Amino acid sequence: MTLLDQRVLPLSESYRQYHDAPGVADAIRQMVVRGAPAIGITAAYGVVLAARQHFANTSKTWRESLAADIKLLAQSRPTAVNLFWALERMQRVLNENTDTSVLDALLHEALAIHDEDIAANFSMGEYGAGLISGQGSVLTHCNTGSLATGGYGTALGVIRSAYRQEKITEVFADETRPWLQGARLTAWELVKDKIPVRLLAEGAAASLMRSERPGWVIVGADRIAANGDVANKIGTYSLAVLARQHGVNFMVVAPTSTVDMSIASGEDIPIEYRDEQELLQLGGNRIAAEGAHAWNPVFDVTPAGLIDAIVTERGVILQPDNDRLLKHFSE
Repeated sequence: MTLLDQRVLPLSESYRQYHDAPGVADAIRQMVVRGAPAIGITAAYGVVLAARQHFANTSKTWRESLAADIKLLAQSRPTAVNLFWALERMQRVLNENTDTSVLDALLHEALAIHDEDIAANFSMGEYGAGLISGQGSVLTHCNTGSLATGGYGTALGVIRSAYRQEKITEVFADETRPWLQGARLTAWELVKDKIPVRLLAEGAAASLMRSERPGWVIVGADRIAANGDVANKIGTYSLAVLARQHGVNFMVVAPTSTVDMSIASGEDIPIEYRDEQELLQLGGNRIAAEGAHAWNPVFDVTPAGLIDAIVTERGVILQPDNDRLLKHFSE
């Protein structure tokens, strides 16, 4: 498997090769690849690699060896539900196939997960763009484009579709500390697409909303609870509060694989905390005073009451709550 190393973009477009599940799990954990849909797709391909390896080397006990690798992949990131959704699909294929057919079936399923995600992105792009009226700017957070998905993007897919329809004149992108996904990745994608983009520090968002009046804040999600609460990159909750204060619409764009109907509310979503050095250092150089420590949650939870619309490949959920999500999935 070949992965574009997102940690070194945009200064370098470097590709890394992976041949087994431990390597893929480490790539996910170390953020060589990130973004909930992309994590799920990568894990699915990781299962294919592991199955081939163990089938060739330990033909009698290969399923036991593979089970250990699937567990390792599941432990790589705790918040993005797409990871577990993809692994469950791969496990189902394992359970339903004999040794003679399973390797081909696993590859077919991983390719299907990838292809379905791309198709879902294009559908979400059209549904989300349909919510935007007139012409104006939008604000986005983190990276939700081709780098974070199978291709095209979730929130950035909506932005791409709306820009093509001449509904968006400019994109404001948060830098997105501490990994700077907005500055390094979102800006990189938009510049390549020739979509006008201006970066801002997260602390400037309130002033931006007051002075520039963006029509929408458009973000992705790593997990959506049954009541419509959304876990996404840290800083999303702040934007939702600011958007409500300034009368700016707030849109969450995510495939149905990101919705976890087994979790009642955002209170039950596990939040990943990462090494404090990510905040205390920048580019390997310490920027904080010696002796200072850091609090480094990767995600926060935005209550459904602050969200105007959730967009999936099935359509739009306005003013999301438990009843509306249940109806959306029953239809």
